[in-house]
This record gives sequence, structure tokens and C-alpha cells, in this order.
Amino acid sequence: MIKTQRLVALDVYRGLTIILMIIVNTPGTWAHVWPPLDHSPWNGCTPTDLVFPSFLFIVGVAMWFSFRKFDHKLNRPALMKILRRTLLIFLIGLLINFLFVLNLKNLRIPGVLQRIALAYGMAAILVTLLDRKWRWITAAFILLAYWGILMLFGGEHPLELLTNVVRRIDLSLLGPNHVWHGFPLDSPNKIPFDPEGILSTFPAIVNVILGYQVGELIGTSSNHAQVSRRLLIFGVAGVILGLIWNMVLPINKPIWTSSYVVYTTGIGTLILALFLWVIDVKGWQKWTNPFRVYGMNPLFVYVLADLWVILLFAVRLPLHGEKLDGYAWLYNAVFVPLSGNNAFSSFLFGLAHVCLFWIVAEILYRKRIFIKI
Repeated sequence: MIKTQRLVALDVYRGLTIILMIIVNTPGTWAHVWPPLDHSPWNGCTPTDLVFPSFLFIVGVAMWFSFRKFDHKLNRPALMKILRRTLLIFLIGLLINFLFVLNLKNLRIPGVLQRIALAYGMAAILVTLLDRKWRWITAAFILLAYWGILMLFGGEHPLELLTNVVRRIDLSLLGPNHVWHGFPLDSPNKIPFDPEGILSTFPAIVNVILGYQVGELIGTSSNHAQVSRRLLIFGVAGVILGLIWNMVLPINKPIWTSSYVVYTTGIGTLILALFLWVIDVKGWQKWTNPFRVYGMNPLFVYVLADLWVILLFAVRLPLHGEKLDGYAWLYNAVFVPLSGNNAFSSFLFGLAHVCLFWIVAEILYRKRIFIKI
């Protein structure tokens, strides 16, 4: 069994994921997103669409190492930890949503942190109740059942934006004022549809469960090179299975289709296999520090980035005879002049924020301050 306290490859992968989340979430302007950092409008999967499921996969991998102290059982201390962490992350996500609107009438209830909380909480309970075989069976059941629900209750066009059952459930249970209004991505006429909705959270649980399975494979082996090769096989199998499933159930992030889960988990496993080989087998670690410092305080830095954006929106500054919020002012006054390409200026804006929060993460890392959320 691996004796090291931390798996450096996992910290690096987690740090890279948080960096990408910040870049994707803070473009200078949503009207000009640098194409490599844009989401697929509906079906399909861009590199950006890999970021969120990668984080859930990493949560699952880390969970295996974290739950060793509980002997991987759902005892009282484990349950209390799961419930506290789930509630804390969910409430922080809800608070951030509230700070964006400052009223309850238009408070978006779902969100990225809320999905992380629920996927973590439900997956954590399942993996500590079930043995290895039943975890695989449960993961397969959730994905197949979700596929069936999408097709059986979605009407004549079960996988379309307006008619999918994910949207209908959210509108029925939460109401149009409490979900995201951002789709279609390529249209100015937005409708209420939440990509972190209630029903689509269930397949996201599987991203965490499969991550836990990978964590077990790594944590119960003493040979990193052998584990890397096994992960390579599993990752390729996941990608191929996801692409085959895509022929009948399109890979789709907004409704988090089952094929999307399998495909993104396959890619996540391949990335972790690569990092494990490069960092832990070959020992090439000098380049990892910027990613490691992000990976040690991931959710804290992510929340801090959101709070910074909220603060920028609250400030009003003059530019060219008009008043702009601080976010728009910073983009137009500083980053637009740096490039004649609005999309690249937008990317530079996000990259600057990565550098800003890297300084924070580096200070915390040097002081050995690790804030668990």
C-alpha cells in the first residue's frame, strides 16, 4: 500500500482544475470568450466542459484517502464529517448566489458549489455503505436509470433544451426565478434552465463514485508504475465507452448525460495516470509548484475568486464618460488596450486573476495554512 501522506499527482491535477475553473468563470466579457475556453452550446464536449467533472472525479479520488481514518465505514464520525461538509459547501454556494442578486425573489438555488456538495455527500454515503462490487453496480444503475428517465419523460424531444425533463423538474420544484437564465449560450434570448439542476445532479454522483474507485486502486497498490498502466487502460476504456454511448445518448454537459459521465471520467483517469507517471514514477516535480499551491486550498481559492468578482460588480468607476462596474472597468481600461483581439483580451483578464489568486494560494502554502471547506 502507498505510504506517502499526500499524492502529489492528485494535488497537481486538482490545482490545474481550479486554475481552469477560475479562467473559465472570469473572462473579461462573456460576449468575447476565447474559443478554447468556451463551452459547447449543447451536445458535445470542449476542453472547458471537462473541468467541472474533473473536479468531481478528483473529489472522489481524494475521498478514498480521506476516509482511511474511518476504515472506509459509515460510522458516526464519518457521517458527521460528511453531513457537516455537505451542508457547509452547499450554504457557501447559496450565499454566493445571494450576494450576486441581494434578494430572495431571484435567488438561484442550484450552483457549482451546491452540486459539489450534493454529489460529494451522496457519493460519500454510498461508498462507505457498499463494497467494491456494489459500488460498480450502483454507479451503472444510476447512469442507466438516468438515461431511462431522460428518454421516458422527455416527450417527443427528450434531449432538447426546452423539453428535457431536467428543466421541467427544476421549473416545477424551484420555479423560473430560482434557476439560471443563461441558455441558449449563443443567443441573447435566454430561458430559465439550470445546468446544475436537481435531477442532473444524480449522474454527477457517479463521477465521484468512479473517482473513489480509482483512489482505491491507487491507494491499495505499492507500485505506481503498474497503477499508471492500469489507469491508462481504464481511462481508454472509459473514453471509448463514452463515445460509443454518445451514438445513442449524446455527450451533453448541461443535462449531464450518462455518456458524458463515462467519457469525462475516462479522460480524468487518463490525466491522472499521466501525472502519476510523470510526477510519482519519474520524479519530475520541479514544474508542479504553481499547481500544487492551488491544489492545497482549492475550494477556498475558488470561493475567494467568486467573492472578488462580487466586489468588483459592486464598485462603479468612470470610463470614457460613462459609469461602469469594476469588473467591466478593469477589462476595458486595462486588458482591452493590451490586445486588438477582444477574445484574447478576455482570456488575459482571466489569466491575470489566476496569477492574483496564485499569490494568495502561495502565501497560504508557505505558511502551511490549509483551509478545508
